[in-house]
Amino acid sequence: MKFIVMAIMAIFSTISNALANPACAVCTVAVGASLGIARKMGVDDSVVGVWSGAFLMLLGYWTLKWMDKKGWNFKGRDFTILSLSVLMILFVYILPELKYTPKAILIFWIDPFLFATVCGALVLHYSSEFYQWMKRKNGGHAHFPFEKVVVPVVSLCLIAKLFSYLSLCAPALPDLSNL
Repeated sequence: MKFIVMAIMAIFSTISNALANPACAVCTVAVGASLGIARKMGVDDSVVGVWSGAFLMLLGYWTLKWMDKKGWNFKGRDFTILSLSVLMILFVYILPELKYTPKAILIFWIDPFLFATVCGALVLHYSSEFYQWMKRKNGGHAHFPFEKVVVPVVSLCLIAKLFSYLSLCAPALPDLSNL
């Protein structure tokens, strides 16, 4: 059933005209809506967490652009707004379907979904910074069309694939040694 749904979505996405800019609000809302669908289709929570973190960071960037238009500037504005936008993921723990269950990940004792969310936000931020660095090194021009979009998306795909392979959100296996 999942294959049929994915095939239909792929067909419709190739036969219709693209009406949105890759960094527009319509695309942002589409990403947000697709996260809920991915969870319902059985995608690992750590993968959904990576994309949720990137989505929330993107909302923070949009908020900063809106604040620039309004002329609202204050000390520490960028860090505060971006941090608050990513921390909004904590509201998902109010829902009954996701419980905060911390476990050891590297040196952290944290819930895997929350860890993946923070990683997704950081990957989006630093991959965007990496693109800006590459652009400066190339005389202020991108190396190829839509490089600004490709670099963060590929980075997020790689980290999502890594987290999917590691199965961060998989429940811990019970200890059967004392049976």
